[in-house]
Amino acid sequence: MMETNMIPLYVKIIAGVFGLVNTGYGIVGYFQPSHTFENSTEGVDMKGKGARYAAFEYSSRNLAIGMGIVVAVVIGNPLSIALVTLVRALVEIQSILINIALKKFNEGFTTAAVFLAIEIFIMVKMFM
Repeated sequence: MMETNMIPLYVKIIAGVFGLVNTGYGIVGYFQPSHTFENSTEGVDMKGKGARYAAFEYSSRNLAIGMGIVVAVVIGNPLSIALVTLVRALVEIQSILINIALKKFNEGFTTAAVFLAIEIFIMVKMFM
């Protein structure tokens, strides 16, 4: 594990931007819950409470993890950054496995794979 003052600036910037993107994605979900569901809202009734609540829960998770990453980067503790990024990586792994199980290799799969690559990069840099 590296010391707080030894974290490269570019890693802090990448992690911070990544945290802000996750935060923004979570905020958008509160105002546009239909973005949560793939293929627009085909087959999902967004007027019903169940679908809206599911979208809000998904958005709150992204918001909380994104804010956690931002706070960890501001504090600058490498272990904190690595742990919060690991939590986010577990979400991406889950999304990838769901897409594989459904045999859907679409934008959801690609986004999760790209985000997972960024998260792995951040975690590796915290231990090098």
